Amino acid sequence: MIQPINSIEYNEPVSLVIDADCEGSRLDRILSDVLCEYSRSFVQNLFLNGLVTCNGREVTKSFKPKSGNIIEFTVPEPREISLEPQNIPLDIVYEDDDLLVVNKPRGMVVHPAPGNYDSTLVNALLWHCKGNLSGINGVIRPGIVHRIDKDTSGLLLVAKNDNAHVSLSQQISVHSLDREYRAVIHGHLKEEKGTVDAPIGRNPNDRKKMCVTNQNSKNAVTHYEVLEEYRDFSFVALKLETGRTHQIRVHMAYLGHPVAGDPIYGPKNGVTSLNGQCLHAGIIGFDHPSTGEHIRLEAPLPDYFTDFIRRLKK
Repeated sequence: MIQPINSIEYNEPVSLVIDADCEGSRLDRILSDVLCEYSRSFVQNLFLNGLVTCNGREVTKSFKPKSGNIIEFTVPEPREISLEPQNIPLDIVYEDDDLLVVNKPRGMVVHPAPGNYDSTLVNALLWHCKGNLSGINGVIRPGIVHRIDKDTSGLLLVAKNDNAHVSLSQQISVHSLDREYRAVIHGHLKEEKGTVDAPIGRNPNDRKKMCVTNQNSKNAVTHYEVLEEYRDFSFVALKLETGRTHQIRVHMAYLGHPVAGDPIYGPKNGVTSLNGQCLHAGIIGFDHPSTGEHIRLEAPLPDYFTDFIRRLKK
C-alpha cells in the first residue's frame, strides 16, 4: 500500500510509484487515500486543472494505473478564502431578529473550505441577512450553530447575533435541543426501537472517516425507531442526543445497517443512484433565545427521498 502523505510543499511536484495493491483502482481514489488531509473535491480539481500525470502524460480521474507506473502531481498553493455574499435562493422555514432556520438542500456545503470556496450556505446567508450574523464561530462560519453534511438535507439553525448563538449552543450542549432525522438504511433492525450508545472518534486507518472507538473519542448517543420495512431496507426515525461528526452514519454502520447511498460508510456496491446518503434532518425543536417559547419545526421529506421510498415499495 502507498503510505498517506501528510506534508506537501505547494507547487512542488510529488511522485508516487503504483504498487500491486493499487493496480486496477481509479487514480482519483488512490490519490484521495494518499492525500488524506484533503477533501475528495480537492483531489477532483487536481485532475480538472491538469495537475496529474502518469509516466509524464496527463490523465483523467478515472484512469486506472498499472503496477510500476509513476504518478506525478502538484498541489497548488491554496487561495485565500474570501466570503462574498451570493444571491442564492434559500428555503427559510422560520426567521426573526435573533435567528433563522433553513431547510438546506442536499449537495450544498455549509461553509467555505478548500475545494468549496463559494456557493455555500454561508455565502447565501451573508446575502440574505446582509451580514447580520453571529461571529462566535469566526469569519468562515458566521451564524453557524451546528452543521449537517453536504449530502444530508434538512433543517439547520442559524444565529443572527452572539446572544442567540450562545443560547442555542448551550441547548445543544445540555441535550435540550431536539434534532430528529429520517433515513433509509440497509436491512432490518432486530429491535423496533433502540439506542446506540457508542463513542465516536477519528478512524486511525483513514483520517477522512469517523468510527466507533474508545481511543481519542467522545460519547455519542443516537435513538432510533423503525417506521416501515421493505424487502432489503428500512425507513427509520433517528433522534440525536449528541452531535458528533457523521454520528448517525457511523452508528448505523456500526449496527450493520448503514444508511442507503452512503459513499463512505455504506457497502461498496451500494445504492449509487442516490448520489449520497438517504438522510434528512426533518425536525428541530428549541427554546427561543429571547422569549423562551418552545419552537418546533418540521421539513417534509425531499423528492429524492420520497422517490426512493416509492421505488422500494414497488
